[in-house]
Amino acid sequence: MPEATGHVTAVDAGTFDLILTRTFETPAADLWASLTDPSRTAAWLGPWRGEPRVGETIELQMAFEEGDAWSSVRIDHCDAPKRIAVTVLNESGDWALGARLDEGDGGTRLTFIHHLDDPALAEYSGPGWEYYLDNLVAVRAGTPLPDFADYYPAQADYFLGEIRRAQE
Repeated sequence: MPEATGHVTAVDAGTFDLILTRTFETPAADLWASLTDPSRTAAWLGPWRGEPRVGETIELQMAFEEGDAWSSVRIDHCDAPKRIAVTVLNESGDWALGARLDEGDGGTRLTFIHHLDDPALAEYSGPGWEYYLDNLVAVRAGTPLPDFADYYPAQADYFLGEIRRAQE
């Protein structure tokens, strides 16, 4: 079973961040392409279409979800190849997401952040983002994709603990 690595941290009263990291032995520009090029995102997250500019909305199909529905994603900030912030626009609530790439020592550290108004979302989204980031690791390594059943519900208790810790 894959190990849960994410953390939930309190940002301010009522706001929390779910933070996950992965390190890759590649320059930031190459990892950036894995995060932003639709031909590359299709392999680990899903394809997207549209004009990728700050303030514009693209459509993303999270290909490993039940139903494979398309979602609207607004690009809020982009500083290639270092940082991107987006908002997934959803009927059940918007998700503010960000990724930061820090290059050094022959590799690049990816820090993924899901801003949470309700920390309880981490119980489900934590295992989901662990799965998707491990998909990215597998695609880049040329190994088989993981099985989501190994992440949820297996990691739910870990993230419930992270939620409790962040609320203390």
